[in-house]
Amino acid sequence: MGVGIIGLGKYVPAKKVTNVELEKFVDTDDEWIRTRTGIEARHFAADDEDTSDLAIHAAKEALQQAALSAEQIDMVIVATVTPDQAFPSVANIVQDAIGAKNAASMDMSAACTGFMYGLVTAQQFVQTGAYNNVLVIGVEKLSKVLDFENRNTAVLFGDGASAAIVSNVAEGRGFLAFDLGSDGSGGKHLFLNDQRHIEMNGREVFKFAVRTMGESALRVIEKAGLQKEDVDYLIPHQANIRIMDAARTRLGLPEEKMSKTIHLYGNTSAASIGLSLYDDVASGKIKDGDKLVLVGFGGGLTWGAILLIWGK
Repeated sequence: MGVGIIGLGKYVPAKKVTNVELEKFVDTDDEWIRTRTGIEARHFAADDEDTSDLAIHAAKEALQQAALSAEQIDMVIVATVTPDQAFPSVANIVQDAIGAKNAASMDMSAACTGFMYGLVTAQQFVQTGAYNNVLVIGVEKLSKVLDFENRNTAVLFGDGASAAIVSNVAEGRGFLAFDLGSDGSGGKHLFLNDQRHIEMNGREVFKFAVRTMGESALRVIEKAGLQKEDVDYLIPHQANIRIMDAARTRLGLPEEKMSKTIHLYGNTSAASIGLSLYDDVASGKIKDGDKLVLVGFGGGLTWGAILLIWGK
């Protein structure tokens, strides 16, 4: 048998903030945001809605899709850089809220690459036979760490959650290869400052992302023993449309073979790739047997890619 994804979940807060609405309290304009990033809107959580609340919604839907009870979950992994508090972890809060009484739980911090790190970690537990079902959640409430006087970062980010249940799948389906990496020397280019706000050197992060997304995607294809031409669909981290297109060009894929949800949600960090995967499966863009490349980068600096054959 293979190890793959048997259920997905998604949650975005009700409050949708368009670029035009953002103009009211940020020194920016719709055209500037759209042309430079591809973002048209993002969702912000309510004041009484924290990171764990978003995660719980996504987790419950993933359980429904997988036709599993919470008691069948062996582990909960939550990837986030915006937890409710330092501890208990978001994973502990989710574990209790959904009734996963048999599950171990932990948070994981790899910024926008967190969901990828979570999926790979879950794969190892299932592949070794230690666990049967691992719930992985990528979730952020980035609105609580934004400086709305900094137009370079305030316009980029949104809140949301995505979830995936990793388990055994049929032979010929599931994860084929992964590529994870980090460069701690670049941590100074994207970090949370003393005021608890996101600070970013956009030029340096852009250069890093364009290089590592393409290289990591090519490496994971090689590790899987495949060629670029074998890839059916690319799901890049939804950070900037120009970065995404650069990765797509490296793989020689047409526009219709790349996921694009950045215009809907902005950059949701650890939730990003899972949200795109959810939407594209739901819309029928991703079909059983498709070879997918998931690739992302994030603060740290980190990067990661996964190649999997979609299906249960």
